[in-house]
Amino acid sequence: MTTTALKRQFITDAEGNPIAVILPMEEFALVKDVLDQRDRTADEANKLAKMEQAAQDPLFMADLRETMSAFGEADAEWWEPTQ
Repeated sequence: MTTTALKRQFITDAEGNPIAVILPMEEFALVKDVLDQRDRTADEANKLAKMEQAAQDPLFMADLRETMSAFGEADAEWWEPTQ
């Protein structure tokens, strides 16, 4: 019976530069939490960047103003009822 020893395998680009690595599952398990956190952080950074861009987007701002105007009267009636 032969045993297979899995080792890291590096993936290279056309120039031979390492661009990725294939890990055995037990090594992947050691870094999985770090990779998951990195994905969440990148996703949060992308969301924040889109929010910052929205303030400069004339179509978004027009929609926001229209929505705020449409709900202004209803909000005033709900929170500040006339006597």
